[in-house]
Amino acid sequence: MNDQDEFPNQFFAPAKLNLGLYLGPARPDGLHELASIFEPLSLHDRITVSESETDEVICPGISGKNLAAEALRLLRSEGWGSPPLRIEIEKRIPVQGGLGGGSADAAAVLRLALGEVGDLAGLAIMLGADVPSQIDPVPCLVEGVGQKLSSLPPPAEHWVVLVPFAEGLPTAEVFAEADRQGAGRTQEEIDEISGRLWAVASSGVSPLDFPALLVNDLEAAAISLKPEIGAVLQRVEKAGAGLVAISGSGPTVFGIYPDRESAEAGANEIGPGAIVCRGGAGL
Repeated sequence: MNDQDEFPNQFFAPAKLNLGLYLGPARPDGLHELASIFEPLSLHDRITVSESETDEVICPGISGKNLAAEALRLLRSEGWGSPPLRIEIEKRIPVQGGLGGGSADAAAVLRLALGEVGDLAGLAIMLGADVPSQIDPVPCLVEGVGQKLSSLPPPAEHWVVLVPFAEGLPTAEVFAEADRQGAGRTQEEIDEISGRLWAVASSGVSPLDFPALLVNDLEAAAISLKPEIGAVLQRVEKAGAGLVAISGSGPTVFGIYPDRESAEAGANEIGPGAIVCRGGAGL
């Protein structure tokens, strides 16, 4: 199992932040073309892997479909021959918060088979649009339905304050509301925006250097479904963040600050529940 031969083994699955999300046209399969910049955060889930009698994925407090379990099932269907595994996930990334926590966990499971199972990217896209970018969690420009990735250099230092909600928003419902509102753009617009994002972000600057370009087309839909997001956006803006938005399909609100000290001061002003983490920091 490559470097995973020693059990138990602990590793991390970092959250991802959407720096802008431009919504393109819907495809016949229901997925949407998009353009976004994904960056990993220092916030992460902790995963422990050990040998077991049968494969099992344990994630306390999470019910329903588990992408990590589905990832393991797909690896087995491709003939991955590791011993049976017990995979325990300690959730630190807010659930259904637009931070890719489930996708991060699934990608972490796929990484166990690096070099042993071909086309992990193909398996990743079967699991969800956010999973391919999480196999190698580095800053990247994301296009298509999440499968077209262009790695970006590490950005200049910046810190992120996250404000999650007790209850998340199902991604499918946010996209459906965005469609109802007519939020999608033409493919020509998406292609042009992708070029602009690449031109700026490929120079390794901080997101604070191009905030006007970091628009989230899903924000209005998320606020429509969860109006209290609007009040939190205002609170984070008043706390001195240089860029304020929601991540992905929400509802998590984030603010970006130039350094740790200003981020911690902002989090103190925002109040209990605010999470401070470094932007662009992956594994």
